[in-house]
Amino acid sequence: MKVAFIGLGVMGYPMAGYLQKAGHEVTVYNRTAAKAEKWAAEYGGSHAPSPREAAEGAEIVCACVGNDNDVRGIFHGEDGALAGMAAGTIFVDHTTASADLAREIYAAAEEKCVSCLDAPVSGGQAGAENGVLTIMVGGDPEPFAKAEPVIAAYGRAVTLMGEAGAGQLTKMMNQITIAGLLQGLAEALNFGNIAGLDTKKAVEVISKGAAQSWQMENRAITMLDDKFDFGFAVDWMRKDLGICLDEARNNGASLPVTALVDQFYADLQARGGGRWDTSSLIRLLKNDT
Repeated sequence: MKVAFIGLGVMGYPMAGYLQKAGHEVTVYNRTAAKAEKWAAEYGGSHAPSPREAAEGAEIVCACVGNDNDVRGIFHGEDGALAGMAAGTIFVDHTTASADLAREIYAAAEEKCVSCLDAPVSGGQAGAENGVLTIMVGGDPEPFAKAEPVIAAYGRAVTLMGEAGAGQLTKMMNQITIAGLLQGLAEALNFGNIAGLDTKKAVEVISKGAAQSWQMENRAITMLDDKFDFGFAVDWMRKDLGICLDEARNNGASLPVTALVDQFYADLQARGGGRWDTSSLIRLLKNDT
């Protein structure tokens, strides 16, 4: 298929690469043109000078940018992707953004007979680089059925969750869960150290039982080794948790632990840790002891 991909950050760059490797004809756009040129040279696809030109003639247009306003910036306007999309095109937004934005984009596209799928991803940079992302999707069944085998190029699990916005709401559940898990893991590891345990050995034991999680399997040892210069940045997590807390204020859900962990991440930012991995929560506990 002819596919456009807008946004070549740490996630989008390899995701677009997997589309090209799968045999699709891919045109990319990135705000920094040099990165788009580098991608085209590496993968053999093409690049365009604007979202509109990237989207022209494409059957599916994917995007992975920063936040709600970034999506609006590449979607609307004379040079926006929507201006280049013909009736029947499918827009797949992999940005982690608000459910309200997903519904807004869906309604705007519907006027032009363009379908929209909000499709945020989980799995981080490693998941994108290895083509094994989990993708949660909101939108209509027919465009999903057409887009699913295409975006499966970089997703090991691609699931339609419901109508427009449902993908974003599911991603919010994902981030709420991770925040609580990481804080619990940080406290457990710090507790084990203070108690005088062989904490790495203890992790081997408890990871075989009910405490097991992806975070424990992939982050416990690096947390104990005080290594955080990789992974999903604190700045990104605060953006995501802000979306969760805004949605909770709108729908009345109670998120006391999420709100608390969000403030812990604010403390890490204040200490210069905005680009540290989210598992760096343990540093706050170490500094308190």
